[in-house]
Amino acid sequence: MASQNGSTFLPEEDLLNSILNELKRASREYTTATTEASCPSIRRMFTDLASETLKMQGEMYQLIEKQKQYPAAVPYAMKADVDKQLNEMQKTSQKTREFTAQKTSGIESYSHIPNTSEHPTNVQPGH
Repeated sequence: MASQNGSTFLPEEDLLNSILNELKRASREYTTATTEASCPSIRRMFTDLASETLKMQGEMYQLIEKQKQYPAAVPYAMKADVDKQLNEMQKTSQKTREFTAQKTSGIESYSHIPNTSEHPTNVQPGH
């Protein structure tokens, strides 16, 4: 968006970072929508949108990085630190699966079988 004197509305760096941030936000929203969707076709749609948005976000990041406009937030991570985090997340995931299986394994046993016969109605027809 150039103005009459040739300047842009936003400096290119700010514009690219705004687009990158919007793509990050959209991918979070699509991911949330995917996890909340109960209809398989809607879930697939949001999964596809999240995937495509993540692809665009990656391409935008590469463009910004190539132009040396994206500051490195964190130096390279040590493999041992990454492995430790991965191990902790895998343990948490396993505990969550076990907890969920434990809590949902006996759902059928929660249905109540009446211990009395059905009571007759107190209302007589026509009264």
